[in-house]
Amino acid sequence: MTEPTRTEPQGFEPFERPPASSAVHPSMSKTDPTSMPGWERATLEKLAFASLREQRAARRWKTFVRLAWLAFFIFLAWLGISRANTATATAAPHTAVVEIKGEIASGADASAEFVVAALKMAFEDAGAKGVVLLINSPGGSPVQAGIISDEIKRLRAKHDKPVYAVVEETCASAAYYIASATDAIYVDKASIVGSIGVLMDGFGFTGTMEKLGVERRLITAGENKGFLDPFSPMSDAQRAYAQQMLDQIHQQFIDVVKAGRGDRLKLDTPGLFSGLFWSGQRAIELGLADHVGNVDYVAREVIKAEEISDYTRRDNVAEKLAKKFGAAMGDASVRALHAVPALR
Repeated sequence: MTEPTRTEPQGFEPFERPPASSAVHPSMSKTDPTSMPGWERATLEKLAFASLREQRAARRWKTFVRLAWLAFFIFLAWLGISRANTATATAAPHTAVVEIKGEIASGADASAEFVVAALKMAFEDAGAKGVVLLINSPGGSPVQAGIISDEIKRLRAKHDKPVYAVVEETCASAAYYIASATDAIYVDKASIVGSIGVLMDGFGFTGTMEKLGVERRLITAGENKGFLDPFSPMSDAQRAYAQQMLDQIHQQFIDVVKAGRGDRLKLDTPGLFSGLFWSGQRAIELGLADHVGNVDYVAREVIKAEEISDYTRRDNVAEKLAKKFGAAMGDASVRALHAVPALR
């Protein structure tokens, strides 16, 4: 039987399947870099250039940070200088104002350090025709108040320039200690004035500790070294000693007020030096204050220099940062020494 003749389709070349050995995997279709001559050097060059670019970027960033810090510190210096020169920038006749606001204490805006520095600038400025203490304070440290009071008296005698106290809401305790050193005290009729007294406060936890079964282990050298310790009982002798000390400071306060106010005080008033406080209107009647008036009134009608220049010194940004940094360092030191028994 004869087989039929096989014919190829017209227009097509015969298809030939390549041998299996000639098949190429897709991943091998590209040239392998490691098969090229000098590939090691090319790779090292790429790595070197990449490292160089990273170093340049890091150097640029470091330079930027340094310039930013430099600009920041230049700004702080400019801020401090401009604040220091603000008060002295006015050559025309003016009234110098120094604020005493908030608690009178070391490290506060109303500390002796800041207030005395501002008072010196105000008294030494020839353009300042008078000085006004603008007071709004509940009081504070008798030591800080005493330093400010003494400086007011010294500057008044040296420069022969009037100084007045103007009370806003409150002029009590140590704030009144300071105000009594001025030539006159101006108040609002509703101001709070007075509180001529001294206090020492605290808490005692001895009964609470007994109920909780807690024992206080306090070791001292010196029988009174633990005086006023809130976790130890107070003896009658210790209480009497504390009272004697407070009475002495109170008498110092009274003497300063009498010397400053003189014959204006109504000394026969019951409770005048008992720590009581009065309205501004009543304070005028008792001789604790002189007139009703605000800072604008005193500048315009009393000192006769209507323009007001503020000499108050406050913490600038750099000083606040420095204090915060110092506090942080101090706190770290305390924690580091926490395990060591403290000797005070």
